[in-house]
Amino acid sequence: MTEPIRVLVVDDHAVIRDGIAAMIEPHDDLLVVGTAADGAAAVELATVLRPDVVLMDLRMPGVDGVAATARVSALPSPPRVLVLTTYDSDADITRAVAAGALGYLLKDTGRDDLLGAIRAVADGVSVLTPSVATALVRQHHVARPEPLSARERQVLTLVAGGATNRHIAAALMVSEATVKTYLTRIFTKLQVSDRTAAVTAALAQRLITLPTID
Repeated sequence: MTEPIRVLVVDDHAVIRDGIAAMIEPHDDLLVVGTAADGAAAVELATVLRPDVVLMDLRMPGVDGVAATARVSALPSPPRVLVLTTYDSDADITRAVAAGALGYLLKDTGRDDLLGAIRAVADGVSVLTPSVATALVRQHHVARPEPLSARERQVLTLVAGGATNRHIAAALMVSEATVKTYLTRIFTKLQVSDRTAAVTAALAQRLITLPTID
């Protein structure tokens, strides 16, 4: 007998988590192995429970769905990530897909479509809401930003390691103003607005790697 598809449900609203679990429960080929209320818990449970599919919300307190998707996708033999969210802005879609999401659905998706999407994503098939597919096609036709320079990757690697602007300036023997200039350029090239989003995008695109701790 084929093993059921193991699903981890991630959403900061308990009623949604419980509703999805109840929706999945009657189906013998699907099994909810855990639920999480935020991205940090999602990464921890994905590491321990090793689900086949993570059903991921985007907007959550603390570690959001994009950052959690990037971290889950970086695990050994990672699960597939299927985003289920209310938001379909180009920025949300681009960041989620860049972080490693294989599917992207909106919360008004019907029951049968959602269950079918979980099965498809488990098989490695990308599933996208039509509006999301349209946004990705539109993004594909937009000129790609220029790549990060070696120095910008160096700065971002230090940021990923938790370094402040002052520490980065000291490490690279430049002024803090120069560090801020580098960061502004990085944000522009990665189309993000803050340090956390920049690190998340860079890790997802394999532009940098997390510093190792001896």
